[in-house]
Amino acid sequence: MSTVLILSGGGDLTDPWHPFGTTSQLVLEAIASPGRDVRISTSVLDGLAQLSADVDLVVVNAANAEQPARGDAEAIAGLGAYLRGGGALLALHVSATAFPEIAEWESIIGARWVRGTTMHPDQDLAAVRVDTDAHPIVSGVHDFEVWDERYTHLRVAPDVRALAWHELDGVAHPLLWARDYAGGRVVYDALGHDAASFESREHRAILARSAEWLLG
Repeated sequence: MSTVLILSGGGDLTDPWHPFGTTSQLVLEAIASPGRDVRISTSVLDGLAQLSADVDLVVVNAANAEQPARGDAEAIAGLGAYLRGGGALLALHVSATAFPEIAEWESIIGARWVRGTTMHPDQDLAAVRVDTDAHPIVSGVHDFEVWDERYTHLRVAPDVRALAWHELDGVAHPLLWARDYAGGRVVYDALGHDAASFESREHRAILARSAEWLLG
């Protein structure tokens, strides 16, 4: 039995723009499978700080609108130790804005939302390009459309290889990648603003395959 902990925006790790309760439930439904115990908690900071090897995969679907919170440092220290012990992380959408004063968070997920630089066009029907078969997560998944926000001009680590992206003004902007970090596995998925994103069959498939790859 694999244990998956979804840490859903709550307390200091929330914002007024994202329906974390709804999207976390939809993530649960996308990654649930027999032999997998998937739980949701809104205690994001404590959940990260107290991660143990009993958790096979942690999902972060939370943010704090680029405002530091007391407990941020302890949370990322706990996550870092968990990954160095071989843990796995799926970070979603607006989590790229979280822990703004903790540099290791950017190192872990491979990107950061940068105030004044990063943006997204109005939420719309976005064309997502996929590097099909470049990785097990996107194996057999082809270009698709999804009603979502298109994160643009994230500060992305140079070693990131995009598995999916969108284009704006002729420039490709990564939306999905997988990476190793200090002995653990990490996936960042920039999609998932609200329930509309999960109406996409392809997006649900990417989430399911991300969980499979992260769980090894």
